Amino acid sequence: MKIRFFHARILTMQENCEIFEGEVWVEDSRILYVGTGEDKEEFFKRTGKTCMIWDEEIDCQGNLLMPGFKNAHTHSGMTFLRSFADDLPLDEWLQKQIFPAEAKLSPQDIYESARLAVLEYLTSGITSIFDMYVLPEAVGKACEEMGMRCVHVSGLNNFTQSLEILEEEFLKKNKEDSLISYKLGFHAEYTCSKELLEGVASLAHKYQAPVFAHMCETEKEVAECKERYGMTPPEFLNTLGMFEYGGGGYHCVYMSEKDLEIFADKNLSVITNPASNLKLASGIAPIGEFLNRKINVAIGTDGPASNNCLDMFREMFLVTGLAKVREKDAAVVDALEVLKMATVNGAAAMQLTDCDVLAEGKKADMIMLDMHMPNMQPHNHIAKNIVYSGSKQNVKMTMINGKILYRDGQFFVNCEPETIYTNVNRTIHRIRTELEQDR
Repeated sequence: MKIRFFHARILTMQENCEIFEGEVWVEDSRILYVGTGEDKEEFFKRTGKTCMIWDEEIDCQGNLLMPGFKNAHTHSGMTFLRSFADDLPLDEWLQKQIFPAEAKLSPQDIYESARLAVLEYLTSGITSIFDMYVLPEAVGKACEEMGMRCVHVSGLNNFTQSLEILEEEFLKKNKEDSLISYKLGFHAEYTCSKELLEGVASLAHKYQAPVFAHMCETEKEVAECKERYGMTPPEFLNTLGMFEYGGGGYHCVYMSEKDLEIFADKNLSVITNPASNLKLASGIAPIGEFLNRKINVAIGTDGPASNNCLDMFREMFLVTGLAKVREKDAAVVDALEVLKMATVNGAAAMQLTDCDVLAEGKKADMIMLDMHMPNMQPHNHIAKNIVYSGSKQNVKMTMINGKILYRDGQFFVNCEPETIYTNVNRTIHRIRTELEQDR
């Protein structure tokens, strides 16, 4: 499939590259050409091609093409819990509401919930997700069928999965040119025994692989880890050799000076989740301090039970807005840095090096934003408009792996949205009934 996009504004997200007017050519899953169109003859000479015959030509009418957003922390299978257990503190929310409901899930329930999540990702311009959830094969099936790029990370803990399953999944799911890949990980220090964590660290060394986990999300989590081991979670995990090959932490709200040093020294990524941390009253992450230490910062929505919206536009605004309030400095965490977090930095954290920018040879994971909506006018600074005034209503198109999956309000994912909505509502109705019977 060969597609030509023309009359476009283009934001490649390459370093020091300004928005320009031009064309993007896509062939199958990859970007063939990005440029003004004035150097086409040079392209043909360089590639040995004589001409291009297009399957489709799309007039972008001055709208913006850019890399898709990378949702670097989410739990897709939790969409059935949206607005199910709101306005509760984290411990009570998790232990008394979420875990009992999740215990009722079947693989089919998770599959349907993940399909619902994919629809929402597409409307938000999200082209890759870093997903942690039980039964990743159900989430992976939904993503693969619908064309979503998904990097799984293990949610291993004392109650689910095992080191053997972790290793098996890691070896099975990391195939070249697949939409689905897999990273080593565990849920959190507080849900894993020391022996289990030592096993994860051993696998990291065996495969020279990065490791990811929830980390320093609440003050209580940090305090209890200090009681157990006399160290913060990053300090303790580092003593196990967990991060010799990189990785990262989700949330990272309460970080000590030593924690920051570890993240910088081990080249770990921080994946911040501002909406979830606000809704659960967990706190505000020190984004400015991460940037000062040149720590890679990516952005995640977290799951739809704690957010409740899988919306990267809202997350981007909160990242910069909350940082300004925390530091009492309106100049910190520039909007352009936030846009980088949502695209390039997320790709780096997820090791999706082929999906970070718009450039020849990269994967065709791309979105089109509507520049003709009131919230994107005037064009004083288009890139900053995306962060400060942009919204999901601006997403005209989402393309993943060279396939248009969402365009002008329509989905092209081989399933009917209304069927998915019906199935997920049926799931939560059944689970509510079972929970009532348990009481």
